[in-house]
Amino acid sequence: MEPEHRAVLRKFRVHLSDQLLVSDSIVPFLFQEGVLTEAQVEQVEGQLTNRQKNLKMLDILPNRGPRAFGAFLEALQDFSWIRDQMLLELQNTASAGTPGQNTPGNGSTGENIPAEHTGTGSPDVPAVPPCPNGDDCRLPDSVLQNVPSDRELSRLASRLGAEWEMVLLYLGVSAEALYRCRSDHSLNTQAAALAGLVLWRRSDGRKATLGKLLWSLEAAGVHPSVLEDAVMC
Repeated sequence: MEPEHRAVLRKFRVHLSDQLLVSDSIVPFLFQEGVLTEAQVEQVEGQLTNRQKNLKMLDILPNRGPRAFGAFLEALQDFSWIRDQMLLELQNTASAGTPGQNTPGNGSTGENIPAEHTGTGSPDVPAVPPCPNGDDCRLPDSVLQNVPSDRELSRLASRLGAEWEMVLLYLGVSAEALYRCRSDHSLNTQAAALAGLVLWRRSDGRKATLGKLLWSLEAAGVHPSVLEDAVMC
């Protein structure tokens, strides 16, 4: 889990522990997504009170890998007001930037998320960023400079899981716009993700490149092969 995601969980720890009902849907969803193991589910459910269960889950989550935060946000379907507050806090943190703190996905460059990352447009990253984690990208630079087609966005939306909101957040889509996407497509995650991707492309125009999508996926902890499959299929 990225440092800024840990920071958000820590800031909202008391609020989350008082508000959530983890046994109903959150823990089962996190187990289904492979974020929690069976033993960890038993640890959470073995606590005596609901607040203790919440605190135990919040103790476990930061150590469950890069997908844990996105899956947790997805699990908060019945607690959208809390999720929106967390997304807004994360967006504000990303917009303000923290001196000396690396942006997720920038590797060792030491760069911060730019001040342009305000929710009205994508952050000012290169149209063709370096390949994530030094991996060999199968998509050539000439392709990464292109604006994604409807077909490519639809394929990508079908491949994004719980991390779709984080991807859009890194692209500069506001928390309010994410809320509208969820509300308009509450029963279809793929449709919500596609609506957000189309909104981003319309907002950024020619700057909405496959290269920026690659950067946002890596920043959200999604493997670049997800985009490669969507484009090359």
